Amino acid sequence: MTVAARAAAHPYSSPSGLLEIALTFDDNFWAPAYATMRSICLTSPNPAGIRFHVIHTTLRDDHLKAIESIGTEYGAQLKFTDLDKLGILRDRVASFPKVNDKRLNPIVYARLFLGDLLDASIDRVLFLDCDIFVRARLDPLFGMDMEGFAIAAVQQPDRLHSVAGRDLTEKPTLSLADPYFNAGIMLIDLNQYRQMDFVSTLTQNLTQAEIERFYYDQDIINFCFRGRFLELDVRWNLQNPIIAHEAFNPHILHYSTGKKPWLAMSDVAFKRTYRHLMTNQYYYQYRRERLERMVRGWFKRK
Repeated sequence: MTVAARAAAHPYSSPSGLLEIALTFDDNFWAPAYATMRSICLTSPNPAGIRFHVIHTTLRDDHLKAIESIGTEYGAQLKFTDLDKLGILRDRVASFPKVNDKRLNPIVYARLFLGDLLDASIDRVLFLDCDIFVRARLDPLFGMDMEGFAIAAVQQPDRLHSVAGRDLTEKPTLSLADPYFNAGIMLIDLNQYRQMDFVSTLTQNLTQAEIERFYYDQDIINFCFRGRFLELDVRWNLQNPIIAHEAFNPHILHYSTGKKPWLAMSDVAFKRTYRHLMTNQYYYQYRRERLERMVRGWFKRK
């Protein structure tokens, strides 16, 4: 059954009457976050019926102003949560068992405690990474019947390698026979999500050596909610999209690898459209800021 059919057969209505969307990002990702939010508003028949839960580390004033403009321009509601001011991110990350992979920013862990960050009256949220381009209205997805599952998501395309790693032998805690889902786009039943104690579930079932092989939050979510995912059609999270994928008319593009649409040499789907989605002003400002950070990094290493 398609998402639209599920929504029509057993429509869900949020207590607030709003489409609740959560994003987590730091100041280095402000422009992609703006583009993601703008794409949602542009494809919505009622942007005023959207509430964005903007969960972030401290933003520069002009970056914050750009994000706030989504509310003034489209009428969407924005609720900001500054993790630095609350001290939540540092404390929560410190409480999690350590993994060996050091490539990702700790902000990725924020999605693990969405239940605490969002108001208790909110019982469903659509979590979105910020390297995405929404091309279809999201209310059918948000309003679908989840059939009692805790999370609705799309499987990871390279799931065998994601689960097992080198030579497909490295993570016995996650079975290659089980589905494995991408955590970048998740429709979450918060009543079930709030009941999950991630730390206890990990430490009571795994050794520290096993946990250290995990890939941040994505492995944690797949392990803790094993058997409790509802699989979505791939068009709701088309990952690593190349130009040929444009013919599939994807609902959500997820630029999940190093090939991002704001990089000059990347060859990705709808790259030109994305530039105008971000707007020329913010697109070139963001590229300039990235270059400045790279130069400063080079000098620091010398």
